[in-house]
Amino acid sequence: MQLRLVAVLSIFSISFYRMTTSHISADHPITEEDIAQFLVQTPEFFERHAEVLASVQINSPHRTRAISLQERQAEMLRDKIKGLEQRLLDMVRHSQENAAIAQKIHAWSCALQRVKNPVVLPEVLVSGIAELFAVPQVAIRLWDVAPEFAHEAFAQGASGDVRALATSLTMPFCGPNLGFEAASWLPDGGIAHEDGTGAQSLALLPLREGPMDSATPAFGLMVLASHDVHRFDATMGVDFLVHMTEMASAALARLR
Repeated sequence: MQLRLVAVLSIFSISFYRMTTSHISADHPITEEDIAQFLVQTPEFFERHAEVLASVQINSPHRTRAISLQERQAEMLRDKIKGLEQRLLDMVRHSQENAAIAQKIHAWSCALQRVKNPVVLPEVLVSGIAELFAVPQVAIRLWDVAPEFAHEAFAQGASGDVRALATSLTMPFCGPNLGFEAASWLPDGGIAHEDGTGAQSLALLPLREGPMDSATPAFGLMVLASHDVHRFDATMGVDFLVHMTEMASAALARLR
């Protein structure tokens, strides 16, 4: 093994010296970077010295013995394939999850369209989100509704501060329950208890005509809450929430 290594190094040193005599000197010895650059720039080296590939022995992270360069390359390819397979499985899983969510959104949207009496729209909307998406608590408030709906419960209790907050939101707010006034609309009062129960995380969804990110003043606000502090957080994707909010806004326009 020692003799073979010496022979390999000798072959490489001679070849390398012939190719790099212009900048190699006693003051600038050959470095690992020089060797790597030489091999990259001289692919025919291993064609001229095929015995080098068979002679090189390196350590394997998967075995207790030294292996050949070819074996190590095979191991690296297997590891790469495993990584790609895992990524593919993750993509398939995410695709299936997204398809399931899309199907639920479709069912929820159809339920909203079947409502004949607009006064029950908020109730159908809230119950659909709670049941189809397993959201523990959901609440909604609207303002600037038509006079015949002004006395309904869903049109009560939205202060000026809440309305200003809703209008300022151009994307869903997802994060911890920081004591927002709108959380008090939730069935349990929107309290985040120290024992981990109650409304620990929230999603605040502004309702307005047109796209959510438009400058149109909001006419309502939906609140989604969970006891799971990670259910709604700032790192989550919000594309589906945006689509649902815009669908809800379009449906609730019948109340204005």
